[in-house]
Amino acid sequence: MGRAPDQPGVFIDTPCTVSTMGLKLLSSNPRILIARDYAFLAVGAIIQALSVVVFFIPADLAPGGVSGIAFILNRVLPVVLPVGFWLFILNVPLLILGSRHLGGYRFVARTVFTVVLYSGFTVLFERMGVQSVTRDIFLNTLFGAIVGGIGMGLVFLARGTTGGTDILALLLVRWRGVPLSQSYLISDILVIGLAGLSFGWEKALYALIALYVGGLTAEAFSEGLHVSRTAIIITQEPERVAQVVLQRMGRGLTSWMGVGAYTGEPRPILFTVISRAETAALKSIVAEADPHAFVVIGQAQEVYGEGFRTFEGR
Repeated sequence: MGRAPDQPGVFIDTPCTVSTMGLKLLSSNPRILIARDYAFLAVGAIIQALSVVVFFIPADLAPGGVSGIAFILNRVLPVVLPVGFWLFILNVPLLILGSRHLGGYRFVARTVFTVVLYSGFTVLFERMGVQSVTRDIFLNTLFGAIVGGIGMGLVFLARGTTGGTDILALLLVRWRGVPLSQSYLISDILVIGLAGLSFGWEKALYALIALYVGGLTAEAFSEGLHVSRTAIIITQEPERVAQVVLQRMGRGLTSWMGVGAYTGEPRPILFTVISRAETAALKSIVAEADPHAFVVIGQAQEVYGEGFRTFEGR
């Protein structure tokens, strides 16, 4: 095993077996990648439908978005229609707007696929009489948000959307120049407000908690699994620090020369990428090699290259 020169955290396995080559060919096959994405979309939609029927509906929680509006309509209107039916009906005009103004065959196909499954399985679970596992509103809030967030994270992993608020937020960005985060906040707060008027403000507060926890779960599931750490080390002992990191941790480094703005003196700088589990080890090793080193450790959302994720399997 050798290290690629001047590439942080990079390793090269010199043997290349037939099985490894086969896996790379499979992971780079466009049809297999598309099939994988649609499998994620399907599982994610089913999990989200389950979270709505098992946790949110029994607790009278409307956690933002089109799902929240669908639940409010199901409870308020005299004509009782399944929540899944309202999910589909409310998404139709948004899908039409999205296809016209956001464009792209892939966007439309993946969104329609997800919305149909999400709505369909919500209706199916309701018709099957799937029951809640608890009557505790806090447990329903917490687990509904976590389960729904996992489903949403799978959809995001497949580069898809669940329609509804996602489309509305993107349209606000394009038409009014509203930042994406504010677009989500505007649409979801309006739904939470309607839920407060319909079911009481205590349940609206629980719905707000579910909205927040669900977003964190979706983000952690879709992106957090691949989060790594970057380390910038400013040291007067660059050779010693680099040698210790290479020998003990097996991580490559990149070095360059900086200049101190106050002193005007040269400052050797090292850069490397490590896993979260290796953070404590790196700090200990650097402190031992150069107690006066200046170390900055940051978060890398995604890292591609040898030793980390590959572009073929993204």
